[in-house]
Amino acid sequence: MTIHIVKLCVGADSVEDLAEWQIGQIKRAKTEKRPHIAPVCGTRMWPKRVEDVLAGGSLYWVIKGVISVRQRIIAVDHVTDNHGPRCGLYLDAHLMRTVPQPRRAFQGWRYLDPKDAPADLGEAQGGADLPEHLRRQLVELGAW
Repeated sequence: MTIHIVKLCVGADSVEDLAEWQIGQIKRAKTEKRPHIAPVCGTRMWPKRVEDVLAGGSLYWVIKGVISVRQRIIAVDHVTDNHGPRCGLYLDAHLMRTVPQPRRAFQGWRYLDPKDAPADLGEAQGGADLPEHLRRQLVELGAW
């Protein structure tokens, strides 16, 4: 059964910030000849439901209090970063914007049931061409 993960995107003010940071990660991975040439999110805790996460699960990023984007999780493996050895959630490089969904701050990550996950933002919902700050304001006003 597929399960998703939701995590705060600390240090990024927008989806564009996240994309820039991940482009740098991919460049470093190529230079260092790592086994996975993909963006990676290091986290202290390992998911106990790894098989479910890898069965089509995505990482939903909370940016400035709103789930705004998701990335498919392609691998879960050991990683060593500036915090030491950790769990690495390796992600598909494609950032898929989602219908904005407010989220309160929390520590670490949480599982996200597919029925509770926001839909991908597409032509049908409208607003895909709006700047992120306007989408965020619409969510704050309760108009989305």
